[in-house]
Amino acid sequence: MSLNGILQTATSGLNAAQAALNAISDNIANVNTPGYTRKTVIQQQLVVNGAGMGVQVAGVQRVTNQYLQSASQTAGSDSSRYSIYSQFLDNVQSLFGDPTTGDYFFNMPDNISANFASAADDPSSSLLRGQALTTVGNFLDDAGRINTQVNALSGAVDNQVTSDVSQINTLLTQIDSLNSDIARAKVSGGDSTGSENIQQQDLNTLSGLMNINVSARSQGGVTVRSTEGIQLVGDGGPSQIAYNTSATTPGYLTAVTPGGVPNAQPITINSGEIRGLLDLRNTKLPGVSDQLGEFVSRTAQQLNAASNAATASPPPASLTGRNTGLDATTAASNFTGTSTVAITDANGVVQKTVAINFTAGTMSVNGGAGVAFTPANFVASLNTALGASGTASFANGALSISAAGSNGVAIDEGTSQKAGEGFSQFFGLNDLVTATGPSTYDTGLALGDANGFAPGSTITLQLSSPSGNPLRTVTVAVPPAGNPTVGDLVNALNNNASGVGLYGAFNLDAQGNLTFTGTAPQNAQVSVAQDTTSRGVGGPSISQLFGLGTAVRSARAGNYEVNPTLSANPTLVPLATLNLGATAGTPAVAPGDGSGALALSQATQTTTLLKAAGDLGNVNMSLNAYAAQFGGSIGRDAATASSQAGSATAVQTEANAKLQAVQGVNIDEELVNLTTFQQAYSANARMIQATKDVFDALLAIVN
Repeated sequence: MSLNGILQTATSGLNAAQAALNAISDNIANVNTPGYTRKTVIQQQLVVNGAGMGVQVAGVQRVTNQYLQSASQTAGSDSSRYSIYSQFLDNVQSLFGDPTTGDYFFNMPDNISANFASAADDPSSSLLRGQALTTVGNFLDDAGRINTQVNALSGAVDNQVTSDVSQINTLLTQIDSLNSDIARAKVSGGDSTGSENIQQQDLNTLSGLMNINVSARSQGGVTVRSTEGIQLVGDGGPSQIAYNTSATTPGYLTAVTPGGVPNAQPITINSGEIRGLLDLRNTKLPGVSDQLGEFVSRTAQQLNAASNAATASPPPASLTGRNTGLDATTAASNFTGTSTVAITDANGVVQKTVAINFTAGTMSVNGGAGVAFTPANFVASLNTALGASGTASFANGALSISAAGSNGVAIDEGTSQKAGEGFSQFFGLNDLVTATGPSTYDTGLALGDANGFAPGSTITLQLSSPSGNPLRTVTVAVPPAGNPTVGDLVNALNNNASGVGLYGAFNLDAQGNLTFTGTAPQNAQVSVAQDTTSRGVGGPSISQLFGLGTAVRSARAGNYEVNPTLSANPTLVPLATLNLGATAGTPAVAPGDGSGALALSQATQTTTLLKAAGDLGNVNMSLNAYAAQFGGSIGRDAATASSQAGSATAVQTEANAKLQAVQGVNIDEELVNLTTFQQAYSANARMIQATKDVFDALLAIVN
């Protein structure tokens, strides 16, 4: 080898050692820098005309492991998802109070039972009546408070998702910008590791918010895609992510890709903080509200069943029911069994009875012959039967029965039934608890009944996947006058072309409850985007009457209060029972009778059908048992979420430890490398010096 070759070889070795020392010094300087990935110099043999001419530095690279990086990001996504989910569920659990204290929400039905049992022992006590009403009021107020706070948590979730999406868009822009920096550095042979480290930190942060698929680009940098392959970062620039939500439909994310599909495309989020937030917003929190509403509505229903089977002593002058949302004919349809309306004097002695046989379709006055009636003339027939003793009327969906003069009205429910409720209870004539709208959604309607909605008015339904992404939006018109029944309406809703038929079906059960069931493989869920329908003038819409969508169901737990008439006058609390077997001339409503109060005290122990809501399907059990299951499910969910968060965090910690072992700076290893390249640098320097000495000697000989 010539002296020039030796000098060139030594110089290349010197430069390579210098580059390695620079990389090592950078590693040592960043030994405690979070997210820093150690780097090494890529050296390769320099060959000229087939002969070795030293070494050349091909570049500087980060020491990475794509598998471990992916595992770390996946673990980080899961940890973020379950951590935020657990955090909010802890907040939900705290809203119901401490299970070890007396004011724990799910202990309140027991308190109601105890107070009415005390009132049964002394029904004349105004203090005991007032305490019983206060306990019921406290239960309903607490339910409304909890429901309001659960809905407020949904608002907080929306705000957090909006903030996270804004951060995602910032990160996508930064990752795209770093792609350009990295590509320029690689083309020019520069050091791109600094930009790559920053980009990796951005990717880790992004994966904590949403799951992503990351692949390396040949020119440097990365391509980022969603689960279904929609490009978020790559050729053409970053996509723009948006959070789409409304008060009545599930929330979901969309992406607009530059130079791609011009319309926003829904993207699937399987993990990350946003997945946890969407699970809360779309499913869990509405489910808690719905289940709370079902529990409260059935508690109110059972209390009202007892109160409508009872009467005040003396009976009140009039009974005014709730707005059923139905017209008079439909409201009076589909009853079976018998019931009796009694007019009593101020002492509780019966003056007149009207026995109603719904099965036979007859009314009998004071035990006389039955007179036929139909649902269409039910109110008029009852009014005729009462004669001078009282009046019956129906207005704004509500039935009223009044006694003449100083007399009172009492009702024996008998065996009457419609949608699981007696005659008086269905109309709400003697309710202890009132609501501002439909609550149980057991309408009592049958497929052959008139639907009552204005023909041509529309309801817009959004069908969504279980993750919240939209599948289809349909606008269904109420059938024309020639197809007026509830069955016609259900068929229109289930139409394959203009309804939900391709994704599931609506079904009307025996109680008149309308529910939607999605079919595989989509397992679609339905929500109400808009509803312009109305049953009659100013009546409930389809969604309000049947409880379709989360908006109406999430609000119902806050719709209850103690009957204002009873709150204003506790003497009207129905603590007695009408005894139609009493001897003529003796009180059928006896002073001091506490049998009605005893029935109220046992209301929460009565087995009842609770419809599917939240985590529970249709169940037949007592309200006390349901309260235990409901409270237990909230506690279990919070504990499970906390356990999942802990497990995911442990996996993330382990994944990060393994990644750090590969990519992190080991100070001992770097000191060994430092010594090695220092010696290489010195050796090459000595070779250059030796070559110089030979050149100097040769020049001296020549001269």
